[in-house]
Amino acid sequence: MRLLLILFLTLVYSGCSDSSHIDKVNSKDNILFIVSNQHYYGQTDMNAANHFGEIVFAYDVLINQGYQVDFVSPKGGAIPIGYLSTSDSIQKKYIYDATLMGKLKNTLKPENISSTDYKAVYYVGGGAAMFGVPENESIQNITMSIYNNNGVVSAVCHGTAGIVNLKTKDGNYLYAGKQVNGFPDQFENKEADYYKTFPFSIEETIKERGGKFTYSKEGWDNYFKVEERLITGQDPTAAASVAKKIIQTLKQL
Repeated sequence: MRLLLILFLTLVYSGCSDSSHIDKVNSKDNILFIVSNQHYYGQTDMNAANHFGEIVFAYDVLINQGYQVDFVSPKGGAIPIGYLSTSDSIQKKYIYDATLMGKLKNTLKPENISSTDYKAVYYVGGGAAMFGVPENESIQNITMSIYNNNGVVSAVCHGTAGIVNLKTKDGNYLYAGKQVNGFPDQFENKEADYYKTFPFSIEETIKERGGKFTYSKEGWDNYFKVEERLITGQDPTAAASVAKKIIQTLKQL
């Protein structure tokens, strides 16, 4: 059974230990997940969340290959998570994982991050990703510093909203002239109240700014694109593949 469930980690995992510090290991082993603090769609009372599957499908791949994962959000601290499916074995395992839940309860603030400690960023999706992250200049600076240091930028689903404002040193958008994807307009309900709160369309913004937005019209079929050190996935089914491509790309650098 699929649950659309919002977990407010300040309450549910109040007993988790503080994981706000960053273990110092070789930067090639560190991946930074970017998540949102947004609890509601815009100024409404409709719950928004970070997509738990998009977190754990990628997290599981990375930590099992020896990578360390840290989490940063615009405000730091606890984040809302949702879209859980307890029938999925990976999601069910991590719901009870104290290490991961401690990290989600104590996400880092941008000022706590040293970009030289990381070789890749991964923007998590879910409706919350449309708010707080895309316009955050500190997070943009962290991401581009990692990228300019020969690192990888990746995103999945609505997480692609986080890359729309990223620019290279020459002032061009990071994705200009490149194939990129995220959650397409075809699968949005533009008449729905949730969508009316979105500050922009991911697909339209990418196209207007020179990106080659592509997507699977079938959906939910592990669709993703790799353009050198830019890796994007369409929906949760691509999260694990995006993580695998991060690893593959890093090994080739």
